[in-house]
Amino acid sequence: MADDRMTFEATPTMDIETQDKVESAERAAENGNVGAALSRVDGPLKVTGQARYAADFAVPNPLYAHLVISTVGKGRITAIKDEAARKVKGVRAIYSHANKLDSGSAKFFAAGGQAQQSWEPFAEPDVRFYGETVGLVVAETILAAREAAAELSFDYETSDPAAVFGADGVERQDMPDKTITKGDFTSAFEAAPVKIASDYETAPNVHNAMELFATTAHWVGDKLTVYVPSQWVKGFQIGLAEELGIDEANIEIVCPFVGGGFGGKGSLFTWVSLIAAASRELGRPVKLYVTREQGFTTASFRAETRQRVRLGAGEDGRFQALEHAGEELTSRADNYFVNGQEATVRMYQADAIRTELATVHADRQTPGFMRAPAETPYFFGLESAVDEIARELSMDPVELRIKNDTMVDPVDGVPYTSRSLKECFRQGGEAFGWSDYTPEIGSMNEDEWLIGWGVATATYPTQMSPCTVRIHLDVTGEARLQVASHDVGTGAYTVLTQAVADELGIEPSKVRVELGDSRLPPGTIAGGSISTASNVSAIMIACERIRNRLGIEKGSDTDLAAAFDRFGQAGIEEYAEWTPPGAKKDAPKTLYNGKVKIVGGPEEDYTAFAFGAIFSEVRINKYTREIRVPRMTGAFAAGRIMNAKTAKSQYLGGMVWGIGHALHEVAEVDPRTGAYMNDNISEYLVPVNADVPNMDAIIVPEVDDKVNPAGVKGIGEIGIVGVAASIANAVHHATGKRLRRIPIRLDDLVDV
Repeated sequence: MADDRMTFEATPTMDIETQDKVESAERAAENGNVGAALSRVDGPLKVTGQARYAADFAVPNPLYAHLVISTVGKGRITAIKDEAARKVKGVRAIYSHANKLDSGSAKFFAAGGQAQQSWEPFAEPDVRFYGETVGLVVAETILAAREAAAELSFDYETSDPAAVFGADGVERQDMPDKTITKGDFTSAFEAAPVKIASDYETAPNVHNAMELFATTAHWVGDKLTVYVPSQWVKGFQIGLAEELGIDEANIEIVCPFVGGGFGGKGSLFTWVSLIAAASRELGRPVKLYVTREQGFTTASFRAETRQRVRLGAGEDGRFQALEHAGEELTSRADNYFVNGQEATVRMYQADAIRTELATVHADRQTPGFMRAPAETPYFFGLESAVDEIARELSMDPVELRIKNDTMVDPVDGVPYTSRSLKECFRQGGEAFGWSDYTPEIGSMNEDEWLIGWGVATATYPTQMSPCTVRIHLDVTGEARLQVASHDVGTGAYTVLTQAVADELGIEPSKVRVELGDSRLPPGTIAGGSISTASNVSAIMIACERIRNRLGIEKGSDTDLAAAFDRFGQAGIEEYAEWTPPGAKKDAPKTLYNGKVKIVGGPEEDYTAFAFGAIFSEVRINKYTREIRVPRMTGAFAAGRIMNAKTAKSQYLGGMVWGIGHALHEVAEVDPRTGAYMNDNISEYLVPVNADVPNMDAIIVPEVDDKVNPAGVKGIGEIGIVGVAASIANAVHHATGKRLRRIPIRLDDLVDV
């Protein structure tokens, strides 16, 4: 190991001006303003059961629906056996392709639309994958609907599905337009004195949010109200209007709270138009509860990937060539992909760079967004490869990452708006005790436990979206913020409360925030870690206008009553639109059309990312091969922190999910049928409290004046990125076995 492996500790990470800004922000937080660890303003509603989720809204005299899903992986329905189902007491209707409901299909979200998939449910007798919705039963009670659904059966003409990588019949589609090249990779890789070439695999994952999927449709005349768990009420409204063929003004989507979204509730579900159409036809509200099992296939998922990383370095450790190629599984009809190499090749300096991407079309449902959709799988490949070449170089893996740090985008040569990766490694390493690391395999073992330490870089692009808000302030100092954005469990109600209070100089208790209703000014989709930056930037504009109209300055001890007296009115309201850097000036107008315009990450004139460092300790029992992660430390720099408590909670939550990604989560697909074999929460494994005994998330101060007016970077997704690689690297340190496929299970280590 090099003697100067920790010399980066002494490297200045902030100039005096930046340090002053950080200290000013910390003082403001201590005074209870933005940045303070304010407890969730919606906490009392949640712990007392008063927070209403989509399934909690009561409607008069409802009917109840139940989905029926296919039991073959590929085929065609030849007969419907519904006699027994129709005899169940209370059954009102049974729908399938034979008596298709009057609903259509909105445009696929990855093609600029809103829908989860590109094809219409019930449009034809063909079955595209195991678990596809083929029937809908509506009855007077939940039990009657479920009983009838169990009695409803279909005859199929079947053929063998091609549902997994390598199956006969899958179709590979190369994506040359997604290729990134810099320099001559082949020559640079061949000339590099130290190099590795490795293949990696990540497994399919399913969201399994605490809140199950549900939908209630209620018509009053020609007006439709839909209660549905959503990360994007405006998009749902526009897409549903297209599917039903009615004016969007006649639809209201309501979703004030979301019990976990993670991307799975960001696109319009296939069943929403079916429930709305059934309610219209039957003349009564209809409620649907999607079961946990059905949620595995009727909603989206994180697709499996196969990756190849080739990395070449000089004897000094500086990267000379980096190639990252990936294959991603998708459905037959939709070409969904995440292309995580777009981010991985921007993490370190490299003289020559190349990426490749291909999708593999199989007989499965269309994948979709899932927390850090691109970065989570692809950083497993990159950060494992960096650890592998560190071994080849006999160099400390932290030192190697620091040596290849860069303040300019290695692909485009434009500057980062800010990049505090070194400081993340310094603070994270100090807290974890990395100075005690000994690199030899098995050198830290203790009694019956094989002990390993691993490290990885975490990152997430700083993305933003156009946003509109409306703020009303009255003479009593009461303020109301309205925006059709969401709190998906991240604390949005709280941080937006703090933003308004800080900008208007009032107490947080005086602020009321209204979210999750399509009647409100359209906001961002609650995904991509874009909500806080976008919402707060729009809030700042509206609040500045209010202050200007009242003739008050931000931060001044102004008597609001006197200001309103001069103003001559008892209340004031401002609507504001915010356009992020790089977007067209009229971008906010597209929100009203149900479009999402996301900018950030790599842009023409700048590159914006949040950064972090993950340190993990694993312990593997010598006899049972039980794998534990007793300690993990993450250090993250993400610009201005709106709330220290909710931010740390998000970081920790992401790290917990990263443990699941590394050691637990896999949707086991039967290659013969395409069925998920563990489609329940007892066999689809996720981390529990016993799996995360000692975790710490460090908030590294950072000021970024360039990224957006609020100086905010996203924090919701970065916590999961890099965790799987840090654990796999720790497993190698403990055992000497390099595992390049996740999740890692104890049977992967039986021969150690």
